[in-house]
Amino acid sequence: MGIADDIARIIEQERGLVFSAFDEHTAFAIGLAIRERASREALGLVADVRLWDRPLFYCAMPGTTADNPNWVRRKANTVQRLHKSTYRLVLEAGGEERLFPPHKGLSPDDYVMAGGSFPIAVRGVGVVGAATVSGLHERDDHDVVVAAICGVLGVDAAALALPPRRH
Repeated sequence: MGIADDIARIIEQERGLVFSAFDEHTAFAIGLAIRERASREALGLVADVRLWDRPLFYCAMPGTTADNPNWVRRKANTVQRLHKSTYRLVLEAGGEERLFPPHKGLSPDDYVMAGGSFPIAVRGVGVVGAATVSGLHERDDHDVVVAAICGVLGVDAAALALPPRRH
């Protein structure tokens, strides 16, 4: 699969991973799934699940740094503004440039083009929040979030997964 295929798959993820309702219990289930995987696989990551008005779940695993919460904040801000997965934005940008164009008005102090934040969408409502991971390679950050959301929604994660990262 190439970049265009990855973008198409992420769009499929965004369209398919939509909740009928979303509340604190659902956010906790997503966050707990991420934390349990991180613990099982010894993944050094920070996980954050939030609605736009407040955080609902947060954890930091061993191996993370004081930088990870700032990455999480900026990734979630990006999803809030653009309603797209941040890894999709990275792939759509198609290059090494990681700053948004000046005409977008998205300061790098508050927005980042780095994978790992996925929109929380509710059917009939739209994007209401984000689930975000920071600490791994951005493709892996993305995959961890998507797998957790799939698990909570009862969707086959393997059917929607991106192919493994090429090292």
